[in-house]
Amino acid sequence: MNRPVVVGVDGSPASLLAAEHAARAAVLRSRPLHLVHGYLHPLGYGVPLNPYDVGLPAPTEEAQKMLERTAADLAGRCPGLTVEVRQVAGGPGATLVEESRRAELVVVGSRGLGGFAGLLLGSVGTQVAAHAHCPVLVVRPAEEPIPVAGPVLVGVDGSEPAELAVGYAADEAARRGDGLVLVHVQPPDGDRPTADEVTETQAAAHAGSAELLATAAAAVRGSHPGLAVEGRLLRAPKAEQALVEASGDAALVVVGSRGRGGFAGLLLGSVSQALVQHAHCPVLVARPYGHAR
Repeated sequence: MNRPVVVGVDGSPASLLAAEHAARAAVLRSRPLHLVHGYLHPLGYGVPLNPYDVGLPAPTEEAQKMLERTAADLAGRCPGLTVEVRQVAGGPGATLVEESRRAELVVVGSRGLGGFAGLLLGSVGTQVAAHAHCPVLVVRPAEEPIPVAGPVLVGVDGSEPAELAVGYAADEAARRGDGLVLVHVQPPDGDRPTADEVTETQAAAHAGSAELLATAAAAVRGSHPGLAVEGRLLRAPKAEQALVEASGDAALVVVGSRGRGGFAGLLLGSVSQALVQHAHCPVLVARPYGHAR
């Protein structure tokens, strides 16, 4: 099954930038690109306009022209890229989550720096990143050009979501021809003199972190021979602070997802949420593929 790369397009600058990223991702994967526009009736889905009219939404000629114009532009800039466009009845977030069941990758745009800090991604992007049935590429920040140089960065903590993220990151680094940087974050050592037992605890933590990085690096080298892999131990009070800062030198950062456990609003853990909102480069949320794959 030749699963497409799917991107939602509404004509806004953020969505057109997301479409550029999606086109590049489709070329790297040798997959078709689907531009999707989710539409609703101006008064809401299924609102009766009169007793004889259920008021079902309809696609618009204006949106169709926007989609076709975007498709022609991307196809012209990416030789060999196959682009399809369609309008789908439904809200944009729900539409993209449904499309993700049959997709290789879904790409969503970022709102940039507008609005409340907690809504930097926007409600559609947040919904898709948390509930999609395939990996999600979050394009941020909107005001900066698409990064073409730099390694792929991924956090390592020994958890199952992080293992999935490392696998996705290695695949992405191999496609791009860039290196992979595995990062593990430890709390900083105290500045004050410490007792011998505390020093021993710190030494054990160092050894554990080094072993964690070495094990992950060995697994990647085994599955991706020839890929340049670097392990990097960072110190910070919070892992998200270190990873957001490190993302400034990366072309892509890959984060894990909590999968389908826990509360719906917590499908992305705190570290992943922080990176999706504040990273200095695009973020790939390593969501597992759904059962339709």
